[in-house]
Amino acid sequence: MNARKWELVGAPNARDLGGLPTIDGRRVRVGRLIRTSALGRLTEDDLTVLGRLAPACVVDLRDDSETALAPPNRLVGDPCLVRLPVLDPAQPAFTYLSALLHGHDLDGYDEVARQGAAAAMAMVYRWFVTGAAAREGFARAVRLATDPANLPLLFHCSAGKDRTGWLAVVLLTALGVDEETVRVDYLRHNELTVALRGAMSAAMLRQRPGLDAETARAVLEVRPEYLDAGYDEARRVYGSFDAYLADGLGVTAEVRAALCTHLLD
Repeated sequence: MNARKWELVGAPNARDLGGLPTIDGRRVRVGRLIRTSALGRLTEDDLTVLGRLAPACVVDLRDDSETALAPPNRLVGDPCLVRLPVLDPAQPAFTYLSALLHGHDLDGYDEVARQGAAAAMAMVYRWFVTGAAAREGFARAVRLATDPANLPLLFHCSAGKDRTGWLAVVLLTALGVDEETVRVDYLRHNELTVALRGAMSAAMLRQRPGLDAETARAVLEVRPEYLDAGYDEARRVYGSFDAYLADGLGVTAEVRAALCTHLLD
């Protein structure tokens, strides 16, 4: 199936990472890596598309508290299902942002709220680099992608923008895609979800009348500064992004070679 010729109405930011060029002139193989949001709102037509994509493995980056609040994923075929929860309930930025999204009580979040939602988002991206659950989850997902039995690999979180986006950054960089191309794909979330974000923003503002629109936008969008927070943290802690891949996630030269063998044309 052509990487640019399908869509999922119930997961509007879904896309195939196939076709993206690498620094050495190769391309990510079409139909091997698919990123989406959660699959609980897929339509019947979406299921037909998903059946043609035929993921062999579905990686879910949500934890139990998130899946309990969401409709069950709709799947076709018999893919291997792997839960790799990338979330830390003790991380105040996570819980503050979740409370904002779901209209929950914001008591106890005064310090995070003073910094603002955009700062909390950047904090989450820095945690992607240093948090134990994040490093474990992203590392295991990369290892899954080295096994051809798991391909096509579909990976998602709730909104398919932050944890999913960072895993895409990790995989694409390990495959040799340059930073600017990775950034362009990351930011595509915004153009693909205009209507959805408008509806979600309106719902958030109805749930919490005192909420300002900029706070809602900060939570629902992806922004260059969020991605930069993750990049900067990787370079601060490890010295370079390549060192973060190798030392933080165990993406050694051998792992990168296996990824390239199965995921590049």
